[in-house]
Amino acid sequence: MTSMPMSTHQHRARATPQTGALRRIASARLPTNWGIFQAMRFEREWWTAGRTAERALALLLGDLSQGAPLLRIHSQCLTGEVFGSLRCDCGGQLNLAMQAIAQEGRGLMIYEFQEGRGIGRACELKEVGIDTIEANRVLGFGRDFSLAAAILHDLRVPRVRLLTNNPRKVRALNDAGIEIVERLPCEVGSTAHSRAYLQDEKHKMGHALSLEIPAPGHAANGIEVQL
Repeated sequence: MTSMPMSTHQHRARATPQTGALRRIASARLPTNWGIFQAMRFEREWWTAGRTAERALALLLGDLSQGAPLLRIHSQCLTGEVFGSLRCDCGGQLNLAMQAIAQEGRGLMIYEFQEGRGIGRACELKEVGIDTIEANRVLGFGRDFSLAAAILHDLRVPRVRLLTNNPRKVRALNDAGIEIVERLPCEVGSTAHSRAYLQDEKHKMGHALSLEIPAPGHAANGIEVQL
């Protein structure tokens, strides 16, 4: 990847008492199974108990300057995306969103490098009957969408059609000045291993899920049906 110089706009925006300015670190073409994306790596400093860095990769396809492109904000999940874990829907959602963006011919994926499921410890807690919400509380996990909003401002994408089941994403982006023209479902079928987790998301976290169980040999109704 090649180093990217910072613009005045990039330096000026996005700094808060808890975060530093957003930096665009690198950019390169990325051929994928869904098409050739432009990959941009972003980073900003973050202060909580100490100083750390937040990182994300934005994958861009097509012209984003007109209308409201498709957007998926996705949190890293090694077990679901690499090892095919059936405990969550992360891998399926990633594939579904990439396919939807490719079918439309334009859009972007913001992939945040934060382990959404807390490999190991979170799974251990769930093994003894602690649900997703309580496990996240015990481990101090929480989603924050301000980095994604800062990236959208940097890319000058003020309006999006958001691929999500999570109403908190809609509110957070709206509060950060990004107009959500439409929320589109990004749902994959549940399994015997993921059903309890998805029920927690639906009933305790307010996610818009149907929790349909796909028939053998058939994919669950997904975003490709909605577009």
